[in-house]
Amino acid sequence: MSASLLYEKEGRVATLVLNRPDAANALDPETMDALAAAWEDFARDDEVWVAIITGAGDRFFCAGADLKKTPPPPESFAVGLFSRDGGPRIAPPPDLWKPTIAAINGMAIGGGLEIALACDLRIASETAQFGFGEVRVASIPGQGGTQRLTRAVPMAVAMKMLLTGQRIDAREAWRVGLVSDLCPPDQLIESARGLARAICENGPLAVRAAKMAALEGLNVPLRSGLLLESQLWGILRDTEDRIEGRKAFGEKRPPNYRGR
Repeated sequence: MSASLLYEKEGRVATLVLNRPDAANALDPETMDALAAAWEDFARDDEVWVAIITGAGDRFFCAGADLKKTPPPPESFAVGLFSRDGGPRIAPPPDLWKPTIAAINGMAIGGGLEIALACDLRIASETAQFGFGEVRVASIPGQGGTQRLTRAVPMAVAMKMLLTGQRIDAREAWRVGLVSDLCPPDQLIESARGLARAICENGPLAVRAAKMAALEGLNVPLRSGLLLESQLWGILRDTEDRIEGRKAFGEKRPPNYRGR
């Protein structure tokens, strides 16, 4: 893959590690390309059901773009947007229904926080910090930060972070719901793997349908969301996994789900 991004698979779980600890795990062009390729591989591989992303070391999850190694593109923004889909995709794509977990081991700043926000679950080290400092350099988040932050935390909290550029610590992130769990630094990765294993014990198609229903339902009126949920339930009704789940329950044994 790349020295700046470690990508490995163990059982049903894929793990992505941003591996530039001496550069705050910042995103240079090589790392961005590797991230895009890793998310694409994870999406296509039927053998892996959950992905974890974290950073190397204990100080930085990701400090965002590496400004020293990310020069302005030679083409105009319009050319880049319409010819290359806006450039490499650093975060899980919005139409990826497999679950993703961000294990935030330190500072998640700028693009690093955008990656974390694009994940379904976020757990953090007790030493983590979170922030969007783009306004301090006369810019704004450009990979979904303004949209996902306002959906993840109360609007007043999101606006304070976006408009001041101030950071919040792990305890405040947990209080406002930006992360679901706090862990001692030395327990973070195992906690993330525990979450991944718990998800993998469930029917993978049902997990993806639940994610789709929850996220797509945010964009439509309640009545339409209920219809979507009913349709997804109906799609799952006759799958092999749902039949296996009921048989296993009746036989008091663990189910053997295959994603069918």
